Amino acid sequence: MGRTVKAVELPVLAPLDRGAGQLGRQLALQLRAAIRKGAMRPGEALPSTRVLATALGVARGTVVEAFEQLVAEGFLEARSGAGTVVSSALADTAKRPGRSAPAAPTTKTSRAASTPLPPLRPLPAPALRYAAITQAMQPVPNVPFAVSVPLGATAPDDTWRKIGNRVRASRSGAPSGYSDPQGLRALRVAIAEYARRARSVRCDADQIIITAGTQQGLHLACQVLLETQDQAWVEDPAYLGITSILAANGPPERVARIPVDDEGMRVEEGLRKAPDARVAFVTPSHQYPLGMPMSMARREALLQWARARNAWIVEDDYDSEMRYAGHPFPALQGLDSQRVIYLGTFSKILFPSLRLGYLIAPPDLVPAFCGARILMDRLAPTAEQHVLAAFIAEGHLDRHIRRVRSAYAESRSFLIALLEKHLPARLATLQAGDQGMHLVLWLADRLRDVDVVRAAGAQGISARALSPTYAGGGADAPVRQGLILGFGGYPEADVTAAVLRLAAIIEQQAGRPDQACR
Repeated sequence: MGRTVKAVELPVLAPLDRGAGQLGRQLALQLRAAIRKGAMRPGEALPSTRVLATALGVARGTVVEAFEQLVAEGFLEARSGAGTVVSSALADTAKRPGRSAPAAPTTKTSRAASTPLPPLRPLPAPALRYAAITQAMQPVPNVPFAVSVPLGATAPDDTWRKIGNRVRASRSGAPSGYSDPQGLRALRVAIAEYARRARSVRCDADQIIITAGTQQGLHLACQVLLETQDQAWVEDPAYLGITSILAANGPPERVARIPVDDEGMRVEEGLRKAPDARVAFVTPSHQYPLGMPMSMARREALLQWARARNAWIVEDDYDSEMRYAGHPFPALQGLDSQRVIYLGTFSKILFPSLRLGYLIAPPDLVPAFCGARILMDRLAPTAEQHVLAAFIAEGHLDRHIRRVRSAYAESRSFLIALLEKHLPARLATLQAGDQGMHLVLWLADRLRDVDVVRAAGAQGISARALSPTYAGGGADAPVRQGLILGFGGYPEADVTAAVLRLAAIIEQQAGRPDQACR
């Protein structure tokens, strides 16, 4: 076995004051302070005297003087064949109650190093808003009923790995310089053909911008299409990703929450609340989180509003591939490619960590979206774009979707049967629907979904509460209690056990006297 060579890092030291003299003493003080603060730990090697002297621009004798002083004080020790290291005895000393590292003379340098940090000051309002987003959008563990977890039959097969190996072995997958912020052209060509064939989208490769997923697409759309005071229509309930972006970057009154019913967004309510809004954010093929598609009449009404008001529609084509009865609904973009900005992603259908999606914009908006992308993170990782381009062009994505749709259909039917068997209708009922990767389980009014989710998490069950997706405070879209339950990729035994635990939790929560919704 080859010998492992450990790199020795240079300690971070302040410049020595050459005018004050006694450079060896100054260096010893700085090293002593670094050890006492924990910046250099017991057993950690120091650079050789020659390397450290060169880095500091001093004579080697100056470093030798500092090392010898610290060895004498017990801060350093010289080991044969290993050079000079922080004394291992300091680790034992630190573990003993009431003991600390050896004392050292108090100087201006050491006092400054040990000065306590000031107390935390009040955070700016944007910081508080973003911290709240972190709390609300934390990932959940990959156990039932987390959404979009690629396990078993729903995970990409060996084809993805083989294409990845092939691409990385070729020149195209090698690290390179900055590439086109719009994305790899081969991938954009493949996406244009796929979107035309599978989603009835009208575009060419020059209208496509590769993104890091739908979330980035939504952020770009807000930056490009909205002034600070412009209003936007957002469904109620809606994906927290879009409501959080708007709330974090403008006044609350800019967001007009528009209720949905069995036909999708109620366009007439949008006309009543905010007729001059600049953008409507919708999920017309599969409303998130409730699951209904937008009717053709509502689609036409929405497009008529956009044309009349010179407004834009941002279409998040959420879970559109996963329809289990009939063919998926066509994209809204196909009805008006000049008014609709279309967002798609591969994170759900392949795997979330891929972080590749796409935005399709009208031709005159493409430069604006590219500019916003440059300022955000410039471009997506190139190697994964090559892999995905080949995966689509060679027909593997179509085969993968067919396989995943079949697996999800079986998992969905299995979960529905379990929920209907073990959960009484007086406490929970299922939202009707025939597509997507999750179910909505409505809870009785006396239950609080956030409490159920908290109790379920303590028992190894991942679920999302529905109530935070509502705006609240309006009779036209009252907050309802429910759970968002993913059903893909989990073994049937695990799903069965999770349903039994969830049913017991709901029964227990329903029996608590403090469960009246507040």
